[in-house]
Amino acid sequence: MEKQTRFPYQFFVVTFAWSWLIWLPLVLIGIGIFPQGKDLLALSAPVSILAAFGPAAGAFYCLRTVQGKDALRQYLRGLLDFRFGWRAWLIPVFVFGGSTWLAWILPELWGEPRLEMLLPSGWVFLPYLLIMILVGGGQEELGWRGYILDPLEERLGAWLGNLVLGVVWAFWHLPLFFIPGTSQTFMPFAGFVLLTIGYSWFYAWVRQASEKRTLAGLVAHGWSNAFVPLFPTVVMVEGAAQSRYWIWVSLTFVIGLVTMVIRSRKTR
Repeated sequence: MEKQTRFPYQFFVVTFAWSWLIWLPLVLIGIGIFPQGKDLLALSAPVSILAAFGPAAGAFYCLRTVQGKDALRQYLRGLLDFRFGWRAWLIPVFVFGGSTWLAWILPELWGEPRLEMLLPSGWVFLPYLLIMILVGGGQEELGWRGYILDPLEERLGAWLGNLVLGVVWAFWHLPLFFIPGTSQTFMPFAGFVLLTIGYSWFYAWVRQASEKRTLAGLVAHGWSNAFVPLFPTVVMVEGAAQSRYWIWVSLTFVIGLVTMVIRSRKTR
């Protein structure tokens, strides 16, 4: 992506406005202002998917208005580039698969019962992965790493830029913590901030390893989300201790930290 002469603050305005306004009716249901009708709850999944395109909306708006009319067309053409290199293709699979599995299985060593897989069958994992890449979280990378990361790193540097982005990303998710039926309602928010910072550092490495091919970020994000129901780390019970969750977010944070150290040394 070309360097920009001014920082695109509009990205954050459009991203948060799009997502939070779409999530707002579900939040109002969750806090009891709107009645919790069956029809409204049935719409929660498609509404949440639409809201999750906020970062993409922010990126597309800025590409069109800040960088000129041809920038969006060039950006979209670049999404079809699959030449990530083997590291960007394979390392996220082993990193996210291994860390999520470890967080899922470790508590059994001190007597905690196993959490059953949330997918109906292991055979649906690959179709589920595709859904996660396209509409289950992967699409967020069209904005977070695919657009705003480069301006943030240019202004703040790799370490601080990704730290800021990780915190902003966590707060962008905040409405989900008040929407009935989401896994976030059972997650301590402080742990979620650790998770998004760790992801932010690791996804930044994926972007560098793939020579800034945005599709690599979508695929890596899809893998991270797809492993969660395969190896569940969140107990869907209010007040549960969530030991798996804390292991999971801590591992993700440490992995991101190590990745950034390696990246920094290579850069020097």
